[in-house]
Amino acid sequence: MTLPQSGSDRYYSVYLALSQYPILANRVRELMRQELYSHSIIVPEVLYAEAVKAAVQSQEREGLTNPFYEEDTETWERRKALMLDNLTDTYFAKYFDFSHLSKLIQQALNERGVQVPEGIIEFNPETAPTELLFNQGMMIEKLPPEQRVPYAARLQEIKVVLIRSMISDQLRYINIAKDWFTIADLAEIRKHKMGRGRIGGKAAGMLLAGRILKDKSSPELRASLRTPTSFYIGSDVFYTFISINNLLHWGDQKYKNEEQMRKEYPRILEEFSQGEFPPGAVQHMETILSMAGRRPLIVRSSSLLEDNFGMAFAGKYESIYLPNQGEPEENLRAMQQAMARIYASTLNPNALLYRKSRGLLDYDERMALLIQVVEGQPVGQYYFPQLAGVGYSRNQYRWSPQIRPEDGFLRLVWGLGTRAVDRVGNDYPRLVALSHPTLTPSTSLQSIRRYSQQFIDLIDLKNNLFRTLPVHEVLSPRVPALRYIAQIDSDGYIHNMHAKFIEGDTHSLILTFDELLRHTDFPSLMRELLATLESEYDTPVDVEFTAKVEEQQGKPQIQITLIQCRPLGTIKESVYLLPQHIPQKDQIFSGQSIVSGGSVQNVHYVLYVPPEAYFSIPNSAERNKLERAIGKLNAALAGENFICVGPGRWGTSNPDLGVHVDYGDIYNAKALVELTGGPFGIPDEPSLGTHFFQDLLEGQIYPIAVNLSKDNFQGAFFETTPNHLADWITPEEGLETRLQLIQVSDVSPNSHLDLVIDDATGKALAFLVHESAVISEGRQVIVP
Repeated sequence: MTLPQSGSDRYYSVYLALSQYPILANRVRELMRQELYSHSIIVPEVLYAEAVKAAVQSQEREGLTNPFYEEDTETWERRKALMLDNLTDTYFAKYFDFSHLSKLIQQALNERGVQVPEGIIEFNPETAPTELLFNQGMMIEKLPPEQRVPYAARLQEIKVVLIRSMISDQLRYINIAKDWFTIADLAEIRKHKMGRGRIGGKAAGMLLAGRILKDKSSPELRASLRTPTSFYIGSDVFYTFISINNLLHWGDQKYKNEEQMRKEYPRILEEFSQGEFPPGAVQHMETILSMAGRRPLIVRSSSLLEDNFGMAFAGKYESIYLPNQGEPEENLRAMQQAMARIYASTLNPNALLYRKSRGLLDYDERMALLIQVVEGQPVGQYYFPQLAGVGYSRNQYRWSPQIRPEDGFLRLVWGLGTRAVDRVGNDYPRLVALSHPTLTPSTSLQSIRRYSQQFIDLIDLKNNLFRTLPVHEVLSPRVPALRYIAQIDSDGYIHNMHAKFIEGDTHSLILTFDELLRHTDFPSLMRELLATLESEYDTPVDVEFTAKVEEQQGKPQIQITLIQCRPLGTIKESVYLLPQHIPQKDQIFSGQSIVSGGSVQNVHYVLYVPPEAYFSIPNSAERNKLERAIGKLNAALAGENFICVGPGRWGTSNPDLGVHVDYGDIYNAKALVELTGGPFGIPDEPSLGTHFFQDLLEGQIYPIAVNLSKDNFQGAFFETTPNHLADWITPEEGLETRLQLIQVSDVSPNSHLDLVIDDATGKALAFLVHESAVISEGRQVIVP
């Protein structure tokens, strides 16, 4: 059947469906013509004359100069019939509505003895247009329950096709989502979607989690949940942008070596930032900005692979805040720049190396976008949420034996959640074990203050900027729910804020969140939220959220906004005990892991960054050379069993506090050992909940902390063993004093290192194994 030019999308959908059933289609067309005649819209003679005229014109367009002699009768009759059908469709669509067509289809089906509810037709969902899928799905959902039963399988198939075409093609996701989303849910998503293609993993996870909690949570949790205002940019807009801006030549970037990737990425950023968007996309952006008003926005990556099972891509692509306080043209340009920069981040070397480590380079990774109104409220000239953080349904950081892993874990901050998910320097979120919310790793006043949040990320409305400020510059009596967030440090004791503190006396405040955790339902609500999602996902999950406290009739009420949910990568669980009777001379180091239970065997190389040499590096350019050399060595050692040992926080954003590398620089390692304490006073903040930590778990890389002031660390092993760095890469001048590659067999021929983490205590021990020796009873570390 042909599409009438004046027909609506609904007509178009049904015409395409009917084209799969020519006998039914012919009968429906006969009925359509009868309706045209009976309503005196046109008479048969005129309709047939117009069809002949249209057929002749189509011959002329094909170059037939003498059509009556150049075309056989059979072809001419088919041409004429096609024109008649075309005109029938055009006139009917012009004068009758969709419900009238549905009745004619129903009549034609009834004539053939096919009894189906009005409007429901047979078609192939895999090839049908989206509009038809929605129309038929909605019709089935609106049927009374007893009439819906025969079409349950058809409804399920329609939902699967819509989820796969609109949201995600990942089978594990679809397997869960098809049981939760309704056609009405999918239609609502479609209303907020711009462009073709899927909306990507980040949006998919948020929507599915919200849908599950809507039905499965308790009345108390359901009343506390809020839905963020969201808009979705389909993944096909990404290719349109690349095509019209002549950026296709960067498509092979993922197959280049790391050095080329890093060298060319600044140019990629520049070219993408100069790109223009098609007029239709610009109009949609203007609509989003108009609907948001003056509220700040965030443009978030939502690639097709992001936030999926076993591959979270945590922090690999950019998310950009838009204060949205300028003139309309300025706000529009800022949104375009943010979108272009996120598109460019698909070619970020760290993202490409992550994909390489997961065997995903050959996947057509398209970037969709999730644009959301930033959750929060104004406080003076600043805008931020009261609470934000990341939550894990499984707590793998047990600083006390009474903590129950299955109750979950939070990293909680005041302000925007960036400080909860990134491993930032000189700052600490509040770590919350949901089984014992008020239990902290720190016990003394000095350590509580030291490991409390010192800075806040926020939107500066007045200056139209994203900013990071010391918390004491923002704290004031005007801060909502302040007594649930902060406590007063006075005379060596911590006091609750039962009365308002004096304006300007903010340096006595410590962000402990103690009252929130002790006297509100927040911990129990988050515990239920995480447990519910883990149960339905059938795997541990992590979520990102914002929250606020509002007092109603003197009682605190909690509001929680879920902004992200993804399956949680975890290290494979096994039961291990520390081996006994290892000679002291063979014990290379001991420490503590925030992951309990694990083993790395047959370690033949140790990548070592000497603390004294590292902290003596004079400038950032020299540190960058070290970081790049670590990345090259990681690539060169692919296939070898090696661990990394170095000072402070691996993966920190502040190089003064540790080795500033990305996951792409160390993904081949089996363990990451952080040296803390000692003469350098290196702080030991666990990275649990950060994007970097998530990468380690997914990559089965064990994080271990060695306190040089308390734990065993055999310095001679690290300081006197020959450096094999030059055997694997060509180091720049002066680098060999800052980066060493230790070959374990140099210490003792035919030996290697084994690393064991005790399941019960999390204590770790690395020790020499002499391969020629008989394995003793103490080497039996795996407990059946």
